[in-house]
Amino acid sequence: MVLLGAALVVIGGCSPVAAAPQGGTVTVLATWDGAERDAFMAMVKPFEQRTGITVQYDSTRDLSGKLWKGVATNQLPDVAGLPGPGEMREFAKAGALVDLNKAIDVSTYKAETAPAFVKLGTVDDRLVGMFVKSTVKGLIWYNPKTYTMGDPSSWDELNRDALVSARYGTKPWCVGMESGEASGWPGTDWIEDIVLRQSGPAVYDDWVAGRIRWSSPQIRQAFQTFAEVIRPDAVYGGADAVVGTNFGDAGAQLFSDPPGCLFMHQGSFMTSFFQRTNGARVGEYDFFPFPTMDPRYSSSLIAAGDLLGMFHDTPQARALVSWLASAEAQQILVNRGGALSPNLNVTSYPDAISSREGELLRSSQLVRFDASDLMPEAMNEAFWHAMLEFARDPSRLDAILTTLDDVQSRATSSGLPAVLP
Repeated sequence: MVLLGAALVVIGGCSPVAAAPQGGTVTVLATWDGAERDAFMAMVKPFEQRTGITVQYDSTRDLSGKLWKGVATNQLPDVAGLPGPGEMREFAKAGALVDLNKAIDVSTYKAETAPAFVKLGTVDDRLVGMFVKSTVKGLIWYNPKTYTMGDPSSWDELNRDALVSARYGTKPWCVGMESGEASGWPGTDWIEDIVLRQSGPAVYDDWVAGRIRWSSPQIRQAFQTFAEVIRPDAVYGGADAVVGTNFGDAGAQLFSDPPGCLFMHQGSFMTSFFQRTNGARVGEYDFFPFPTMDPRYSSSLIAAGDLLGMFHDTPQARALVSWLASAEAQQILVNRGGALSPNLNVTSYPDAISSREGELLRSSQLVRFDASDLMPEAMNEAFWHAMLEFARDPSRLDAILTTLDDVQSRATSSGLPAVLP
């Protein structure tokens, strides 16, 4: 089955760099830093060696701001990460993105990729975005030396298990929302998971498309449920830690002695942070899927991915995009851990955890793409900021939802499907 969250070409049969130019430079801008930057550079190293093309990579925490400034000043990178499918459409409408038909074999891609995935990267019948890796959202991470009660079958059971397991000051949850200019996005993932599991896919889809208000009972209920997670007696460090801790560092308290928390809600990419910045070793972390809230919506999953677009049509940019779409390139990324591949020909995973994550993608019956990534830029950013405000003071929920309603009324719907097959 197609791995979800992927709108990426599968290069069929031929070498993706066989006809690549020799020499030159291609510039790349994305948000990857630390371990993710290292993984990307490892991914492009064989490309550089074979073609003589130098990949000049730059990282930013304000990807949206830098790209829109580049559109205004005509100073854009050749290739760049895109904040999400919703904003991708806005760049395409502005005439900034190159049709990927010029770089990759789109007919092969369409033959080997589910139609909904193709649509995520398509604007006005042109493929303008592709995913270089996919992510499973909504995993509950824990240290098996600390939490030993097994996978809970429901959200209520998880909360009961947390009360039994938490001792010596250990809190049930660690949450970190800091991420530079994108601070708040880890909180949006929480709301998305809760909405899908409490209220179901129809409400989720209407919410993404702007057909129901943020102040509706279903979205309000999701925020109220999240308020229980970030209560001062439930989350490590209280509101200051939730707002001020970088998402990549938030898991460190799973492995401290004594542990600061039992659980952390985050995506499949967290394993690289556990090992490289949180001091954990293989075997000291594990996950279970987000527990069922309403039995009607069991086996639900939210997926996402890292999206790339081409802003300058150069031979070097075409060659790099073609390489990044290949199974060989993505196998390098997968082998480093913390990433899943959207390429059908990548079937080998380096460990049991990533294999289980891939199985979740294949077996989950209700799958949706990350909601905030599908929303227009203004709505997405307002959602980020709202999560920070809510974490600081949940009593302001009414005012926060009213503000989000106002932004929704002004924002143009992305028109993208939230549904993944």
